[in-house]
Amino acid sequence: MNAQVFYPIGTPGKPWGEAERAEWLSRQVRRRSYEGDVVSVVDRLRDRFDVEQYGRLEYGSDLYPLLAIRNRDWSDELPCVLVTGGVHGYETSGVHGALQFAGKHAQDYAGRVNLLVAPCVSPWAYERIHRWNADAIDPNRSFRDNSPAEESAALLRLVEPLRGRFLVHVDLHETTDTDESEFRPALAARDGKAYEPGEIPDGFYLVDDTENPQPEFQQAIIAAVEQVTHIAPADTNGEIIGSTVVAPGVIRYPLKQLGLCAGITGARYTTTTEVYPDSPRATPEQCNDAQVAAVRAAIDFALANG
Repeated sequence: MNAQVFYPIGTPGKPWGEAERAEWLSRQVRRRSYEGDVVSVVDRLRDRFDVEQYGRLEYGSDLYPLLAIRNRDWSDELPCVLVTGGVHGYETSGVHGALQFAGKHAQDYAGRVNLLVAPCVSPWAYERIHRWNADAIDPNRSFRDNSPAEESAALLRLVEPLRGRFLVHVDLHETTDTDESEFRPALAARDGKAYEPGEIPDGFYLVDDTENPQPEFQQAIIAAVEQVTHIAPADTNGEIIGSTVVAPGVIRYPLKQLGLCAGITGARYTTTTEVYPDSPRATPEQCNDAQVAAVRAAIDFALANG
């Protein structure tokens, strides 16, 4: 089946040009407020944390400050921990989980680690509940030199002075039913490829790094999260989203090679969380709590194991 069957923009077999991207952009509608949902929450944390504006996005008349939260007892003697959310703006619990962790638990690690939290890497996409930025680019395939996505480039600039000092990086994501109904068909159409239907896993899972696997670290996170929400089983092929399940709830990608956010720090311990918010067995609160549980388990394991 070709892309035209599934997506209303473009010609089957032909990558999008400027006209198709413009048509796609014209269909995007603001559905929620970055200012109200994110900036205002970050502002309420300013009495306890340092808040840094590490960039500003400009899409037409839309301006978005890119914000990061740091603990105040920052010390060159301590390892650094990065928590990122909203690289894909539509993955809601990544954003709210990062903010919830910062507000409720970040101070638990005072004097133990330097915490850097970037709760909403892609605010334009957050407002439109979309995977891509306004240029129809996926930020989470764009973490590389000369990035085409300013969201990715700005985060890379923020992290660069600290490379080599990170112990942990947890990148908070979701896998949603709209991945199959909207975003993967759109990707196939944009790139002029045939759309091949896939299967959305029912439950939480993690993406480890093929080049730096840390199986015990991943399993510690799975053990913590399964107290909050269910873990995705492998499909009939022993896979989750087309990748071999290497342990319960864990697959692996070559993070840096693919330009993924979780590959930007060079940290010993890295993971990408994938919450499933569309499950009838999971509430929005559980999804946020699962993200928080993952972050806390990741830091606790790294501190205990060096």
